[in-house]
Amino acid sequence: MTDSSRRPIAVFDLDNTLADTAHRQRFLERKPRDWDGFFAAAPHDPPLPQGIAMARASAEECEVVYLTGRPERCRRDTLDWLAAQGLPEGRVHMRRDDDRRPARRTKLEVLRRLARTREIRVFVDDDELVCADAERAGFSVVRARWAVPSGELKVAQEREGRT
Repeated sequence: MTDSSRRPIAVFDLDNTLADTAHRQRFLERKPRDWDGFFAAAPHDPPLPQGIAMARASAEECEVVYLTGRPERCRRDTLDWLAAQGLPEGRVHMRRDDDRRPARRTKLEVLRRLARTREIRVFVDDDELVCADAERAGFSVVRARWAVPSGELKVAQEREGRT
């Protein structure tokens, strides 16, 4: 077994990368948006087979780390969901409950922090703005384009800093 502190890291987003959020988009289409309902429905997200397979395959050579814009208050549900999908165990980086900065800022901060001590082999995310900023910062990016995009979620990620 290799020393995990020497293995490269594969970083995976959750929503619309590993987890299909389509069934809970209705909570974001209301005015005001129902964030409590949106996050409360997350444990029922179906897995996205392409993302799940990529995470499992990455675990053969890399330590898998999860980086999500979900708030910290969702940690227990998130950990339970990851385990229920048979995904590799790994650190889960979540947004502070009161952090409303755009996902591209919060995620890039975490990626840079992780990269100080370890090689990041790949970063997988569905958010085009996050992916573009990560590429500009020199990270190897895979755009998760296997989920149906949500305009409401995109606005929420960028303007409201909610996921």
